[in-house]
Amino acid sequence: MACIEARGLRKTFGTTVALDGVDLRVEEGRILGIIGPNGAGKSTALHAFLGLIHYQGELKVLGRDPWTERDQLMSDVAFIADVAVLPRWIRVSEVLDYLAGVHPRFDRGKAEGFLAKTGIGRASKVRELSKGMVTQLHLALVMAVDARLLVLDEPTLGLDILFRKRFYDSLLNDYFDRRRTIVVTTHQIDEIQDVLTDFVFVDRGRIVLECSMEAFEARYLEVIVNPEHAGAARALRPIHERQLLGRSILLFDGADRRQLAALGDVRTPGIADLFVAVMGREAGEAKGAAA
Repeated sequence: MACIEARGLRKTFGTTVALDGVDLRVEEGRILGIIGPNGAGKSTALHAFLGLIHYQGELKVLGRDPWTERDQLMSDVAFIADVAVLPRWIRVSEVLDYLAGVHPRFDRGKAEGFLAKTGIGRASKVRELSKGMVTQLHLALVMAVDARLLVLDEPTLGLDILFRKRFYDSLLNDYFDRRRTIVVTTHQIDEIQDVLTDFVFVDRGRIVLECSMEAFEARYLEVIVNPEHAGAARALRPIHERQLLGRSILLFDGADRRQLAALGDVRTPGIADLFVAVMGREAGEAKGAAA
């Protein structure tokens, strides 16, 4: 069953096209990463999924229209924005009391468990917390909600690398149960590669690549080419080439592993490497079209 299904999704702000005819299907029980440069349309897509903005085209989230059925939808959805929105005057204990009183699916014990791994005091006011602590508090609250869909917009922005690692470990071990669906945007691509089941690259409001992790690992290969084999490797038409410490690293789509192994050391690339290759190709095509 599809958790999210969009067809021809479009959103404009004046003359700016933020979403340009997006088609997307996200099955239940998957973890989707939406990856793109600043201004690509990532947050706009999330806001459409959450019913926060009006849009053109067809969109269903958990079988509901987010714009006309938002009240019902939000009982099954949890959301972390890229900017924490907790009031600065409130105490941590009061936030817990409030959510326990108003949200039927909030598990206070689970929130307390997440907070126990931080240095956040229950008597502290939000304004007394560091930026990283506010983000940690927000994460603890939202992950304690038993939601069918969790939407994360740059969830670890401002956090140090240790807590980012702990967060993604907790996301997999304490939250994701293969029934829930998670949609996340982030610039820290390498950190979420082992978390995702699927990813899409977006650029200028369009999806330029959509791929499952299974297909990614089967389809793309990277080879660190021995200098004497550089010409032979380039003849196989890589989609991207970069230099590292005087050696050429070539990225291939659908190439034969055994053939590449004769030319150098073969490995599965990082999603970040593929992102650079695809975005470079998109930029080249856009420049060519403009010319």
